[in-house]
Amino acid sequence: MKVLFAGGGTAGHINPALAIAGYIKEREPKTQVLYIGAKGGMEERLVPSAGYDFKSITISGFQRSLSAKNIVRNAKTVLHLFTSTAEARRIIRDFQPDLCVGTGGYVSGPVIREAMRLGIPAVIHEQNAYPGVTNKMLSKRANRTMLAVADAQKYLSPSACCVLTGNPVRQEVIRVGRKEARARLGLDSRPLILSFGGSLGARKINEAMADLLVWSAKSGRFQHIHGYGQWGKWFPGLLKEKGLDLSAHKELDIREYIHDMPDCLAAADLVICRAGAITLSELQAVGRASILIPSPNVAENHQFHNAMAMVNRGAAEILEEKNLTGESLCRKVETLFSQTGKIETLAKNAKKMAILDSCDRIYRLIKEVLHQPTS
Repeated sequence: MKVLFAGGGTAGHINPALAIAGYIKEREPKTQVLYIGAKGGMEERLVPSAGYDFKSITISGFQRSLSAKNIVRNAKTVLHLFTSTAEARRIIRDFQPDLCVGTGGYVSGPVIREAMRLGIPAVIHEQNAYPGVTNKMLSKRANRTMLAVADAQKYLSPSACCVLTGNPVRQEVIRVGRKEARARLGLDSRPLILSFGGSLGARKINEAMADLLVWSAKSGRFQHIHGYGQWGKWFPGLLKEKGLDLSAHKELDIREYIHDMPDCLAAADLVICRAGAITLSELQAVGRASILIPSPNVAENHQFHNAMAMVNRGAAEILEEKNLTGESLCRKVETLFSQTGKIETLAKNAKKMAILDSCDRIYRLIKEVLHQPTS
């Protein structure tokens, strides 16, 4: 079997493709996999390091704000729409895939569109509760549109053939036990709050977390692990300015990056984070209560829709960035822990949303599409 993947721009588009590819290779080791991504995109680094063949096409996205620089960029994007289609067609014809899988991002548009034009079966995977522009367009003709969240279907064309598959979740996240994780992290019986704003960090979250940590340190009621991110190197200095001596509070574990996320998720009682699709799927997989702070700086405000899919099911609390302050965050945490059973209820409802066999569902769907008679 020969499978071509296309997707990129963010890890949220790339990692699901790599997880699906890995699952297929486990079951059918002779499968040939080729990944098409954008030239200069992070997929150019991540895909080869995962052991898969990679080809790039030159493509860019439209800039929404109008400026002289963006007008020039958008003109180049229009040109790339034509050249990228020709590049994709050439790669597809050389590889001759049995099936193509698109996982979103503008790079998947010309690839999957051209595959369908050539009569090659194609499926797409939408990670978010609010579909991206590319997947909205492709869903009208794709053999299957795989959804991580059922809420996404109402935003797609009625002609889209939708199947709920969930987002692929790393097995190491699912398999870690809470007791063993807490032991490895050296935690005691106090509740653990885990917080992060992504690998780069989020200034507003860091600023609010500084106040929460100062507030928490006064009572010593909680243990904390906080990842301030690559752009948050100023964070320890801010804590010091606020009078918090980390050396005197061993219950506060402040890091630039959280390398042992599976252990931290398993050990946590409450998670404070953004509302990226894969992060939320992992919260559901381990069944953890959360305060979600959606990034307002993403396409179609999709993190807000992701968060609300959980909030509407009683599986998370939301605190929008426009309302985020140290005071509002402290108040939210205090309210959650002061309500008997609230943390446990959020965790239980998050677990109900989990789809733990996502890769298997996707694999079976791919095989089903491949064995469909052609019209």
